[in-house]
Order: sequence, then C-alpha cells, then structure tokens
Amino acid sequence: MQIENIQAFAHKYLDNDTTGHDYWHGKRVANLAQKLFLQDYPRISKRQLDLLLVMGYWHDTIDEKICSNPGKVTDEMKQLLEKEEFRQDEISSVLFVLNHMSFSKNLEHYFQLPMIGQYVQDADRIEALGAIGIARAFAFGGSHNQKIYDPAIKPQILKSHKQYRNHEATTVNHFYEKLFHLEQTMNTPAGRKIAHERTLYMHKFIDQFLKEWEGE
Repeated sequence: MQIENIQAFAHKYLDNDTTGHDYWHGKRVANLAQKLFLQDYPRISKRQLDLLLVMGYWHDTIDEKICSNPGKVTDEMKQLLEKEEFRQDEISSVLFVLNHMSFSKNLEHYFQLPMIGQYVQDADRIEALGAIGIARAFAFGGSHNQKIYDPAIKPQILKSHKQYRNHEATTVNHFYEKLFHLEQTMNTPAGRKIAHERTLYMHKFIDQFLKEWEGE
C-alpha cells in the first residue's frame, strides 16, 4: 500500500473542513489507532497496520456531517483500494467500519466492529476528549451556529440518531450529552486508559467554565 495515495484521498475530501473533522483529525486518528493497537498487540502485521491507517485517515470522508454524496465517495474508495491490491473482504470490512463506527449510528443499535475497527473507533472517540476534544467541540458548535451555553436549555438523554441530529443543543450541553459518556464506550484496554485521563481533564475544564460563567 502506498500511504501517500491514502493520504491524498483524505486531503481531497477533508482539507476544507472547519468543524473539527479535517485532514489533521484523520491523521491523528490513524496514528492513535496504531499506537493503541501496538500497546495491546505489540506484534502488528503489515496488513493490520495498512487497515488501521486506511480506516483512520478515511473515517470521516463519507460521514453525513461533512459528505453530501457518500455513494460517489464510496465508489472512489473501492477503486483506490482495489488499485492498492486490497482483497474484497478487506474492502468490505473497511466500508462496514466507516459506515457503522459513529456515536450517533450506535444510539439505537450497537454495531459490533471487527477488532481493527474497534481500535479506530476508540481513537476517533478519544479525539473527542481532552484538550483537542474541547477545541473540536467549540469549533463544531460555532460552525453550526450553536450557543456556547444557555442555562435555560437543558441537556437531553439521547436515544436516537434523529434526536441527536435535530435537538436544540449548546456546546456545553454536548459535554453532558455525549463527551462525558465516551469513556464508557471504549472497546480496548489501551483506549480506556487514555479516555479516562482525557475525560478527567474535560471535567476540570467544564467545572472552571461554569464557575467563570457565574462570575466566581
């Protein structure tokens, strides 16, 4: 596999994103997924590494938040993966993970991902935590005209994909509705450790934010 071709594909579809789902997010997810996998399974095969990197770099290229024509992008993915000599079962695995790994897709039905996909999913969710997660949350909220905070708008318990996409939201509520819960969704031992550390950091941030909001 030529990693430059995988990266170029990610650049093509993610470079102009301003919501926190840009190329650099994809690169961090790919690298973090590799790091997590190596912590739990130090003897990684070349093919496992290739699949981790593909899924990591590409995981947002067909996401509904930023992709208006996922069918077209999926066809391009298949063509490139065939050119890079991936087997059909590997291509199917990549596409299954990319289509079923998001938080919102798993609200109503939990999708069991293959092991490689679990590490990519954990890496993506860890990217929503800690200092990077805070920055991305406010970038996403601003890009969608969300208020930073409004005490009159209460956090909701999210139970469906439709509710997740359409309910009245603020960026601070997003921490209570989703981000503080991600630690409990980790699939992997390595992922759980980092998620816990980053979640503690976010709690401290929100505690300080609310103190300052109240003028303390």
